[in-house]
Amino acid sequence: MTHPATRLSPRLAAITPSATLAVDAEAKALKAAGRPVIGFGAGEPDFPTPDYIVEAACAAAKDPANHRYSPAKGLPALREAIAAKTLRDSGYEISPDDVLVTNGGKQAVFQAFAALIGDGDEVLLPAPYWTTYPEAIALAGGRAVVVETDAATSYKVSVEQLDAACTERTKALLLCSPSNPTGSVYTPEETAAIGEWALEKGLWVITDEIYEHLTYDGVPFSPIVKLVPDLADQTIVLNGVAKTYAMTGWRVGWMVGPSDIIKAATSFQSHVTSNVCNVAQRAALAAVAGDLTAVEKMREAFDRRRRTMVEMLSKVRGFTVPTPHGAFYCYPSVAGVLGTEVDGERVETSTELAALILKKAEVALVPGEAFGSPGHVRLSYALSDDDLVEGISRVQKLLGTE
Repeated sequence: MTHPATRLSPRLAAITPSATLAVDAEAKALKAAGRPVIGFGAGEPDFPTPDYIVEAACAAAKDPANHRYSPAKGLPALREAIAAKTLRDSGYEISPDDVLVTNGGKQAVFQAFAALIGDGDEVLLPAPYWTTYPEAIALAGGRAVVVETDAATSYKVSVEQLDAACTERTKALLLCSPSNPTGSVYTPEETAAIGEWALEKGLWVITDEIYEHLTYDGVPFSPIVKLVPDLADQTIVLNGVAKTYAMTGWRVGWMVGPSDIIKAATSFQSHVTSNVCNVAQRAALAAVAGDLTAVEKMREAFDRRRRTMVEMLSKVRGFTVPTPHGAFYCYPSVAGVLGTEVDGERVETSTELAALILKKAEVALVPGEAFGSPGHVRLSYALSDDDLVEGISRVQKLLGTE
């Protein structure tokens, strides 16, 4: 009897664990051990889920109808509410039949690539990128073609860059605006230009719009399907309740796309997870069907913290800090620190810098290597005002100010 050379499948063996969740787990473990660690790692609002959403979940838990299996595609009422919310927030109509409710946004990301990508297909992936995108592409058998950006362009990719990276094997483009990790937001003109280019090339667009309600300084969110309606038949829209409604732990996301794609992804989900927890779906229904009052209050707090973080980080020696206009992240370049000594230790990479800051200042942040962009660090400002000020003050003390 012969035995395989390795115990794991090649695809799973090649997966890199989520760096952001790893940093968050390490920070929480240190806290549990009594260390006063302040974590800027996880993209997780510190607010409780709004009361009216929690109350809807409590009522749902008492209803025996929610104690049973429900359609893998999602509760009809929730899919209808998502369609209504899309018209309200994005300005175009979709059919509830073209909505698939998923176990969080990550399942929507994976299933989008699984539905589209075959072995050897290429996906254009602007960097910096969220850590999960390249792993999901690889699991689907595809190859991520990284298109690099920098602070000079506000970390936004141009049509010219995309065109240069496009090959015969290119099947899709991943677009995330507002962006995790950079907080950059494409203008309507930039979004429309990219959409028209993808339409002309016959490429699919997978657009992650989970931060749609978190923009600042009057910068608008630009839904690509509204701006380029003819692109609808080759676009998959990813979204969820996690960031907007402080519901990261409820695990409800969705994908919207052409009927054949949604049908295929639904069949896949029926074998993988079946339906999303009915109680969580009922909570999500209350969220997306309600008004945006609670969302606006959280957005105002994020905006205040954003301004404080940019001001304080800009004083740190060796940091260059572009102003983010969306999501809840700052993404400074730390090139001015690399190659220098910090508290007697030489630092060559942003990974080494993040490790040193955790060790010396007990502040957890995520190095740019996790996002395909060495020489940077990501800090989330979705934490309390007091912790934000204390954490960055520690970084200022360790690295010095200028």
